[in-house]
Amino acid sequence: MTCLYDGFDIESFEAGRDLWHARIRRADQTPLVIDGMPFPALELGFAWPSPDAAIADARSHIDHFGRRYAAAWQMPQAKSRTAP
Repeated sequence: MTCLYDGFDIESFEAGRDLWHARIRRADQTPLVIDGMPFPALELGFAWPSPDAAIADARSHIDHFGRRYAAAWQMPQAKSRTAP
């Protein structure tokens, strides 16, 4: 089960019988930024009894942290080397 919420794709998946988790990705495919580090996705480690409960938890995370996850990330510039 996948849904779009506030610019994020949320995918629920079963990791064991009746143990539902959620994966959050940015809809524009840019990385999530957590403490300055880019991640392609964030998997929430809570085991919920249904996919709907996992999606609801992911929405709560987006509501709480979404602006931080969407922070711009810049690839570090390579330092130029000068010949001696």
